[in-house]
Amino acid sequence: MTVIGAGIVGAACALACARRGLDVTVVDRGGLVAGTTGSGEGNILVSDKAPGPELDLALYSNEVWRRWEDELDERVPGGIELERKGGLIVSRTGALPASPLATACDAAEVRELEPHLSPEIVAGSFFPQDMQVQPARAAVAMLAVARSLGARLQLHTTVHRVRDVLADTGSDVVVNCTGAWAAQFGSAPAVQPRRGFILVTEPLPPLIRHKVYSADYLDNVASGDADLQSSTVVEGTPAGPVLIGATRERVGFARTPNPEALHRLASGAAALFPFLAGVRVMRTYHGFRPYAPDHLPVIGRDPDDERLWHAHGHEGAGIGLAPGTGELLGDLLTGVRPGVDPKPFDPGRAR
Repeated sequence: MTVIGAGIVGAACALACARRGLDVTVVDRGGLVAGTTGSGEGNILVSDKAPGPELDLALYSNEVWRRWEDELDERVPGGIELERKGGLIVSRTGALPASPLATACDAAEVRELEPHLSPEIVAGSFFPQDMQVQPARAAVAMLAVARSLGARLQLHTTVHRVRDVLADTGSDVVVNCTGAWAAQFGSAPAVQPRRGFILVTEPLPPLIRHKVYSADYLDNVASGDADLQSSTVVEGTPAGPVLIGATRERVGFARTPNPEALHRLASGAAALFPFLAGVRVMRTYHGFRPYAPDHLPVIGRDPDDERLWHAHGHEGAGIGLAPGTGELLGDLLTGVRPGVDPKPFDPGRAR
């Protein structure tokens, strides 16, 4: 089999399939983590998902991350930086909807978790399952494990047609893991790029303990609006810089700066954590999330080509859902009963 795309989803699929004894080749038109994976925050979240198939996949993938952690840590210096920090959703207007996965917090309890929050915050919900990872390290580590199991990696290799891959590699199966560029292969639900910007501050002491985001982030994740949307997401990193997101806009693959998006990120972060108003932003970057119209990943066999399989369409959840996606795809390819129901993610679901 050939996996097209060496981002974190392709790397996870390669690892899971190689572990099942499949003959795996991974090809990518660029270098390692040259696409969306290298532009991610490293979110591994259950807190931003409503009950349903995506949450089921997120909970499953959360377990797989924990199983894979030790093996992945051995493959890159300093490990993959998997932090079990938990996620805190905060509100300025009142209590948030109850969730069986979360602990409701009043104003005092929120400040026990995050002492530097704005005094305007009056309530929150804490999700202990939420984690953070360094996505570039994790993808490289997954590919290293896959290669130790016999997988091959071909970088700077452009693929134009599935049939060419089949002929050139001798594979009987091709897996489309090209993320925001996935619409070029097959007839699965059309995936579009959805651009997002991130700010990176100067290194700071560990003043932010968890992943913290405002409640309106949930609405933006679920929205299909093409116009610029922004909500405040703030988290520290082991190296010291604070990452500030998140924006969403459908502008194709445009790489032009958007000053309005950057302004919204900075002002939103300072409103959530006032001390950030005096902190320098060292750089900004952006990536393209693979957006599917129904907000569900696309995982499974192409409806019109039995040789083509898909694993993409995760939008902003690709980092967190990657190991679960890899395991699900590996089970489907080998005829094993999957650990999560694959039907909602079927590439033919729109028909």
